[in-house]
Amino acid sequence: MAPTSSSRSKSNASKLQGIRDGTFASLGNLVKLLPTGTVFMFQFLNPVLTNNGHCHTFNKYLSGFLIGACGFSCAFSCFTDSFTGSDGMIHYGITTAKGLWPSSAEYSGSVDLSKYKLRAGDFVHALLSTMVFAVVSLLDPNTVECFYPSFESKQKVLLMALPPVIGAASSMVFMVYPNRRHGIGYPSYSGESSDQSATKEEE
Repeated sequence: MAPTSSSRSKSNASKLQGIRDGTFASLGNLVKLLPTGTVFMFQFLNPVLTNNGHCHTFNKYLSGFLIGACGFSCAFSCFTDSFTGSDGMIHYGITTAKGLWPSSAEYSGSVDLSKYKLRAGDFVHALLSTMVFAVVSLLDPNTVECFYPSFESKQKVLLMALPPVIGAASSMVFMVYPNRRHGIGYPSYSGESSDQSATKEEE
């Protein structure tokens, strides 16, 4: 007995759901490599700006701006670091060729900011973070429905394969260039571990 159109549609729907679940799981692993604040802002605002995927031209502009801004934030965060100031609080700064440019210079007197100078690994992490966020944002269900709604049904293999491939490549790069910075959007550390980490990077 030949399958009816109803059973075929149910089968296709279940396959699409399986693809979505697999993609979500892979994207969840990639999100761990990104600044938490940036990811939260994107996940919170994107459904609103895309009208849950049912967007018009104006929504596309807003969502595109959000993706660009969050991508820049991911890259920028790789060039920041934190330290424990003389007041016992965590302070952030921007890494430069000479060291860390602190947001509050008055509390950095006891900290050797030259240990936090800019390194080649920072550019690698910035590029990697931008690539990972691009995958996370462009494969987001609301983004897919808004910009390329037919992609989910026509590019099933790519949708399933891309996140794990990017995740594996990212893990390999992080093994070669471990990220010891704790900048904006990443967990901070104590002053002792900060100095030790910076000393290791210096070596």
